[in-house]
Amino acid sequence: MKYLDYIYLGYKPKKGKKGDFICEFHIDPCGCDIQLAAGAVASESSIGTWTELTTMTKKIQKYAAKVFFIDKKKNKIKIAYPYDLFEEGNIPQVLSSIAGNIFGMKLVKGLRLKRIDFPPGLISSFYGPLFGINGIRKILGVYNRPLLGTIVKPKLGLNDKQHAKVAYGAWIGGCDIVKDDENLSSLAFNKFNKRIVETLRARNKAEKYSGEKKVYMPNVTASVSEMIKRAKFVKAHGGRYIMVDIITCGWSALQELRKENQELKLVIHAHRAGYAALSRNPHHGISMMVIAKLARLIGVDQLHVGTAVGKMFEDKREVLENCDILRGKMDNKKPAMPVASGGLNPLDVPALLKIFGKDCIIQMGGGIHGHPMGTLCGARAARQALEASLKKISLSEYSRKHHELAVALKKFK
Repeated sequence: MKYLDYIYLGYKPKKGKKGDFICEFHIDPCGCDIQLAAGAVASESSIGTWTELTTMTKKIQKYAAKVFFIDKKKNKIKIAYPYDLFEEGNIPQVLSSIAGNIFGMKLVKGLRLKRIDFPPGLISSFYGPLFGINGIRKILGVYNRPLLGTIVKPKLGLNDKQHAKVAYGAWIGGCDIVKDDENLSSLAFNKFNKRIVETLRARNKAEKYSGEKKVYMPNVTASVSEMIKRAKFVKAHGGRYIMVDIITCGWSALQELRKENQELKLVIHAHRAGYAALSRNPHHGISMMVIAKLARLIGVDQLHVGTAVGKMFEDKREVLENCDILRGKMDNKKPAMPVASGGLNPLDVPALLKIFGKDCIIQMGGGIHGHPMGTLCGARAARQALEASLKKISLSEYSRKHHELAVALKKFK
């Protein structure tokens, strides 16, 4: 088959349990028209190659991907893939097909996988979130507001006892959640096991002090065997959550961790460190929407999605699209919790509430630990900003009777 043999404009994708797998791409052709480039992508990502084959038969041709939509003005194409091209429950195999060699082809100057739609049969072959939004809220006993979290700062350098002390201040100041940063694992100055013991002890103390449920998200990211070992250690010491860097650890490792979690029953917090290498170029790579869908299918309970404010590059539209992927209908899969994190401070809370609504986690690192009066007061300021926003009171007005918020407004304005 030649590349143009993969063009089926007007084809209606098959629906149903074993219907077609649909991919939407932005494509910038290189030295050819868009149809030839689109056909090359469909060929290389299904049954074809660069030349005609003597081994190709009509029976095999039924597995060919079909380019069924081309918008030349927007450089947008849609490709339908037969169900049988994919192994159920195997994200690496799926991505090796639809996001593999095609990115390196000479006929495309730029190629971006923007959206994927799994047929129901493939969706059912993955676990999905174990807890989801409702399960997370049940653990914390918080139902009518966003959850408030922080990341221990500085991200590296504190020892286990210092780490636990910072976490305790954040919890009693009003944070629901404290988490490790993405590059804190088990380091010479802060060993994983010691940190878990010390920080969970501080969590228990904070719960007694505040009368609220608190959670700690330790970063278990490592080799697969070590990651599972660490998750078991967290469970054995009374932890309720684990955190994992899903891009750098890889999809296979994430699937194995989620499988193991059927027994461990820990909430999985997904950090997206490294995602921008795939996602930031608008003309090439893989969109965050695709990453979010894969993460939810595999079974993370919450995922960083950008902020629309703060230091991350995504705009409001992109962030809302990511939220829709996590919270929208996906057959019988539970909705996952979007996490806003990246350069946030108490002044951002009103805007975040408008963008995300109540089903989200608002995380501040420097926005809490950078408070001039320290972590505890920084957490109080963040909680006060959230209270004001929920009551629809301006932060400036609320700060008149809440000193910690007043100091934060002056610091971060």
